[in-house]
Amino acid sequence: MKKINITSIVILAGVLVLLNFLAQRFFFRLDLTEGGQYTLSKATKDIVRDLDSTVNVTAYFSEDLPPDLLKTRQDFEEMLVEYRNASKGKLQFDFINPNTSPEKEQEAAQNGIKPVVISVRDKDQSKQQKAFLGAVLKKGTEKEIIPVVSSGTGMEYALSTGIKKISVKNKPTVGILQGQGEPQLQEFQQVYQSLSVLYNVVPADLGSSPLDGISALAIVGPTDSFPPDQLAKLDDFLSKGGNLFIALNRVNGDLQNQSGTEVKTGLEDWLKSKGLEVEPSFVVDAQCGQVQVQQQQGMFTFNTPIQCPYLPLLSKFPEHPITKGLEQVMLPFASPVKYTGQGKFTPILVASAKSGVVPAPASLQIMDRQWTNADFQQPNIVMGGVLEPGTGGKIVLIGDGDFPISGQGGRGQSQDNISLMVNSIDWLSDDTGLIELRTKGVTTRPIANEFLGEDKAGQRSFLKYLNFGLPLALVLLFGFIRSQKQRNLRMQRMQERYAA
Repeated sequence: MKKINITSIVILAGVLVLLNFLAQRFFFRLDLTEGGQYTLSKATKDIVRDLDSTVNVTAYFSEDLPPDLLKTRQDFEEMLVEYRNASKGKLQFDFINPNTSPEKEQEAAQNGIKPVVISVRDKDQSKQQKAFLGAVLKKGTEKEIIPVVSSGTGMEYALSTGIKKISVKNKPTVGILQGQGEPQLQEFQQVYQSLSVLYNVVPADLGSSPLDGISALAIVGPTDSFPPDQLAKLDDFLSKGGNLFIALNRVNGDLQNQSGTEVKTGLEDWLKSKGLEVEPSFVVDAQCGQVQVQQQQGMFTFNTPIQCPYLPLLSKFPEHPITKGLEQVMLPFASPVKYTGQGKFTPILVASAKSGVVPAPASLQIMDRQWTNADFQQPNIVMGGVLEPGTGGKIVLIGDGDFPISGQGGRGQSQDNISLMVNSIDWLSDDTGLIELRTKGVTTRPIANEFLGEDKAGQRSFLKYLNFGLPLALVLLFGFIRSQKQRNLRMQRMQERYAA
């Protein structure tokens, strides 16, 4: 018996040593998350496999970090191991602790990595200390800085876009139309920053500048009329394989004056010649955003949030690379989009099952109007789609020109709103690799609407306590069963005729 036990221990030790040896050389882990949160995306693998020379990543990380930031450091190191394996050694990395000496701190500062101030607890006291959490990517003479490595899915996006940025040789050019009453370029700040990683983003003017060399042209929220020669220029651009992203306002909503009017620029007639129609109507949706309305009681004035069906919130999207990974997009004062042509048209933005339309001109009453199911009798209204005519360029058309605008007067500047426009440009420019990565994340799972009412309070409490208590109950049940088995085994051994 003793010999068998010694042999088993030796075999077990040998297996553990072998597994440790293999783990040092072959990094492997299982990712059981629904969206592959801890698995490198195909876009990342394609980027690192196409590297023509070595990329060196120098991570400047402090070591005496709080647990949450220590996990960020560990996750970053594990991700770099996966990058190195996927690139077959063309990506190399090194970790440096700048806190060890003033020279190391100076080196980090010269490379663009500055310390951040964090709060830590030491002996029941809270204190501030500086920590380094950044990385520098170098490829030849090119350099890209990640000032602060963020936890979660943003880590892979920052790393992959940084590698792509220092590796790309000829950036495609994207034009943003100016001169027809569109918002100024500074109002596209978030869009511009996202696009400039992989594209040369330039202003375009149909009246003066040629469109040669532009892979995709964005027309967002024009308010002035398009002369016939400029529309002819768009026809020529499409016929030569140029692609268009058009976010068009066919209606204008003014909640302050409670008025909704039709907008005409001539672009809507040009689109109709392609079989695309943006109706001069407001889409209203029971699933919507809120507006702050001032109310007065006596001498006091206060703001009250009120549901506004003129601000549709989209949370379910048809399957398409442009919308993959998006969770929620707001389209303020949007209009329906229809297609009557012969090409391939794919809806990408659709209202909820409780939606409807209000033709312009209209009175946009919010406070005094009582919305009922009769107002939402046209389910799943299309508000955006993709046209692939088969010859010439492609068109992405969205029946709202406000959703990607930031700055004064902008509405709906959520990250998914920005990603919707940037993903569209990526898809039109045939550089779809980072679409999946930009919107890759942990899926939000809010409580379904049918469980939010007061009449469902008991059911919500039951589910809450079930989620909390069931795991504990299972552990206690397992412990009880195991205890009983051990007790029965002891009772058997106490019997006179028991033999081991």
